[in-house]
Amino acid sequence: MPRPLGELEDAVMTRVWQWNRPVTVREVLEDLQQERSIAYTTVMTVMDNLHQKGWVRREVDGRAYRYTAVSTRAAYSAALMNEAWAQSDNPASALVAFFGMMSQDQREALNDAIRIVQRDDNPLPAPPEEAAGDKGADGSEARER
Repeated sequence: MPRPLGELEDAVMTRVWQWNRPVTVREVLEDLQQERSIAYTTVMTVMDNLHQKGWVRREVDGRAYRYTAVSTRAAYSAALMNEAWAQSDNPASALVAFFGMMSQDQREALNDAIRIVQRDDNPLPAPPEEAAGDKGADGSEARER
């Protein structure tokens, strides 16, 4: 189970996830500097830590690294929710309380997700075998048995 990201780790990962491409420390730094005063070495250390923790992979690009997310924000969020739910001594009650905290938009998203999961768990039945009177693969008529 992943531990929750720290505030600065989350700010860095948010950019990596949103940009969805290999990024450099410099790119992340310049974007973060629009919100706060932060040093290059701080961002470099955070990104190295994220690499050591398995959140990002990196490739050498000249004299710098390019970092790419290992998984999605959705997967990270799902893992956090799953861990919180698993820690409950009454999972059903925890879910009821969680659903009670949701906005209408969140409930609609939940309903959409449930429909997707149910559809994936119950795929449409395969088409029936050749019906009597249909032509077979060799062009002959299929016979009833």
